[in-house]
Amino acid sequence: MNKFFFLPALLLCTCIFAQNKTTVKTGAEITDAYFPLLKDKRVAVMTNQTGMAGNEHLVDMLIRYKFNVVGIFSPEHGFRGTADAGEHVASSTDEKTGTPIWSLYGSGGGKPSAEKIKQFDVLLFDLQDVGLRFYTYYASMARMMDACAEHGKKMIVLDRPNPNGMYVDGPILDMKHKSGVGWLPIPVVHGMTLGELALMINGEKWLPEDRVCDLTVVPCENYTHQTRYELPIAPSPNLPNIHSIYLYPSTCLFEGTVMSLGRGTPQPFEVYGHPKYKGSDFSFIPQAVPGAKNPPLLNQKCYGVDLRNLPDEEIIASGFDLTYIIDAYNNLNMGEKFFTPFFEKLTGVDYIRRDIIAGKSAKEIKDKWFCDVVKFKLQRKPYLLYKE
Repeated sequence: MNKFFFLPALLLCTCIFAQNKTTVKTGAEITDAYFPLLKDKRVAVMTNQTGMAGNEHLVDMLIRYKFNVVGIFSPEHGFRGTADAGEHVASSTDEKTGTPIWSLYGSGGGKPSAEKIKQFDVLLFDLQDVGLRFYTYYASMARMMDACAEHGKKMIVLDRPNPNGMYVDGPILDMKHKSGVGWLPIPVVHGMTLGELALMINGEKWLPEDRVCDLTVVPCENYTHQTRYELPIAPSPNLPNIHSIYLYPSTCLFEGTVMSLGRGTPQPFEVYGHPKYKGSDFSFIPQAVPGAKNPPLLNQKCYGVDLRNLPDEEIIASGFDLTYIIDAYNNLNMGEKFFTPFFEKLTGVDYIRRDIIAGKSAKEIKDKWFCDVVKFKLQRKPYLLYKE
């Protein structure tokens, strides 16, 4: 008798295991959803080295299928993803396909010229994001949506998972601090994919003059916001692994201080330090390397903290965590000189610097943005494509 109960139970367990092992399919791989929209169209693509459809780059696949790819727009770090953060990237030609590469980063406000826009009918957008307000790819997407809306062009977003999509944290940007690293009124960790965010940009009328983009989003398959998605290709030179991507929301704040966060070392965003940091045996020396040609504190021996052994679960549970910044601020004992004006561009609000100087704890400061998180979660709900 027991064997009749055992067999269904075994089948059920097998099905559950198979579901848990199901591979996420990115929007680029779901060609049936967007190939028909490209037929007989002049196609421009905005992508970089992360724009893979399985084992083939999106651009190579489109050309193999004889689509008329007229140009490639490249974001920060360039089409091949090797440029420094903020570095001017020149326009060029893709050696493999001969397709013109039109750089959007470092000049022209990040929007293509009217002359470029006249050259295409539809824009395919495919970039791997990491889910942070100060990571520039969503701002590039918003500017491209605006350009397409302004000139009556269609835009298709091929969605990809957000590796930090499992939570929302941090204050909503005070728009007086709007910049290239803070473009929309969203929290530091928004927990959305770029496809969801594109829908929200349209729905909330966040484009200038209430413009709305003719938008299609091709969602991922087998993905929820709790899916742990390890990026197959590094999204930029200084985010080499998933551990650095989990730490990035918190350690990126060191960009607005006198500290080094490990640019120019093998462990960017996983360490922090300064030549005058006290009480630590751990040290590193930032050096000129590809993707970090002139890092902060170049060639100086920095003492500090190594976060490489911090468990992923602990990082995720802590969310947008100010304890590292507060530790470094107290250790150096420099007062206001610890911060640079860039700090507010990253935090998006005035009170974090002020409260750190006043000696408030990370928890006390975090409590101040609790309502921002609740408000944003409600605001974004109509635009979510995946189960929370």
